[in-house]
Amino acid sequence: MSDTATKTKATNDIRDIRLADEGRRRTEWAERSMPVLRQLRERFTRERPLAGKRLAACLHVTTETANLAVALQAGGADVALCASNPLSTQDDVAAHLVKDHGIKVFAIKGEDHATYYEHIRAALAHRADITMDDGADLVGALHMIALNRLDDLAPPVRKWVETLSAADRKALVTGVIGSTEETTTGVIRLKAMAKDGVLQFPVIAVNDSQTKHLFDNRYGTGQSTLDGIIRATNLLIAGSTVVVAGYGWCGRGFAMRARGAGANVLVTEIDPMKALEAQMDGYRVLTMEAAAPLGDLFVTLTGNVEVIRVEHMRAMKDGAVVANSGHFNVEIDLEGLKKVAKGPVRVREFVEEFQLAGKKLFVLGEGRLINLAAAEGHPASVMDMSFANQALAAEFVVNNAKQLSKDVHRIPADLDQEIARLKLQAMGVAIDTLTSAQRKYLASWDMGT
Repeated sequence: MSDTATKTKATNDIRDIRLADEGRRRTEWAERSMPVLRQLRERFTRERPLAGKRLAACLHVTTETANLAVALQAGGADVALCASNPLSTQDDVAAHLVKDHGIKVFAIKGEDHATYYEHIRAALAHRADITMDDGADLVGALHMIALNRLDDLAPPVRKWVETLSAADRKALVTGVIGSTEETTTGVIRLKAMAKDGVLQFPVIAVNDSQTKHLFDNRYGTGQSTLDGIIRATNLLIAGSTVVVAGYGWCGRGFAMRARGAGANVLVTEIDPMKALEAQMDGYRVLTMEAAAPLGDLFVTLTGNVEVIRVEHMRAMKDGAVVANSGHFNVEIDLEGLKKVAKGPVRVREFVEEFQLAGKKLFVLGEGRLINLAAAEGHPASVMDMSFANQALAAEFVVNNAKQLSKDVHRIPADLDQEIARLKLQAMGVAIDTLTSAQRKYLASWDMGT
């Protein structure tokens, strides 16, 4: 527990309730750019589709997430929120949610490993009907409980679970009617669970919605990652060589923004299709081994482990900067680096210096998400669509839980389309509609050319 934290037992664990006024002002500013979520909140207030449901969310505690939490509460949900990353919490926003909305929040920016998992435990203790994840931490813990793999739980969670009866442990899992997952990394983990036949309840893969990954992952990650790196370092991007590890939607978004800022962009990939796409998009595609001596700045966006390893860091030039914008802090082998290098020495906020093979190497944000560690995450306008997906997914789970199999599902296409329609409407953009002749032509096979 942080000495600076303000704690009310069982209801919240935040840094300082006195930060609430600033959090409210910033959350209201974000809300101005979230018209789709606003419309959903207004409907939820009237219809109360989540009434009587307990909802535990493990998400980045930001101004955008605050607007989602308020919308879910307006829909009738009893919401508990913990952080999905130790460095991503905005303490003023956490205070605002507690003071002004009475939402249970367990999140402190910079919390240590034990506190992070104590907060996961607090969210699990909410005994949710619906869970909402950004990285599958809640769902992962619930499945370790279900499979009686208690040794795989973090100590704060394991010690609590060991105090529960077998019936209480079972109820903790069977009480969940469904879940939603925000990010690529979490969806990968959940699909692996489903493939192994161990998934205990249906999950809606919000990340697979087109109005999520085509916009949040590409434009949100692209802009916010560049923002985080510049805030942390104040480096000039123009004229530098930037190595982008991974060319999924997040990687291509960041590559596009780095090139727009004047960087010479190199891409590394393991997927031949994505590598071919990067090459034809005008980037030079190399292996990480070949790129290591060339880059000034390296950014991982893969969702995988040890993408940048010690042998790569040994080959980097003096003064190279390494950052991560994938979900977890495992994409850069920092444990391996610490074994062979001197350091770390903190040279700026969010910048640590290591000395390796007579050269200096700089790691940003402890290898965690640099866009949230050093900046504010994605712009509210793009999170408007992502969190509209989350709100609608929660409603969909409530309405369809009995019909959904224990698998990973996409949000229905008509809901995805409706979010896009509402976003265009809010932006003042009109589009054409099909004529009756066009609809007939598209539905026919015998009209010829």
